[in-house]
Amino acid sequence: AIIMYAVVVLFQLVTLPVEFNASQRAMVYMGQIGLPAQERKGAFDVLRACAFTYLAAALTSVLQLLWLLNQRED
Repeated sequence: AIIMYAVVVLFQLVTLPVEFNASQRAMVYMGQIGLPAQERKGAFDVLRACAFTYLAAALTSVLQLLWLLNQRED
């Protein structure tokens, strides 16, 4: 069970850069289509919050995995 959870954690860590890159590409695209600066600012805030949600989830998973590994050794 711990091995499967470790695979999930690894997957989350691998997808982190993908998520941040997707947010960056979305911002570039919004600039290209002429979205007003005021709306781009709001979109940037939302996209950044979404990306940090992935970061928080990955960090939580890493900490949970470490806790599980520690419990197994006791």
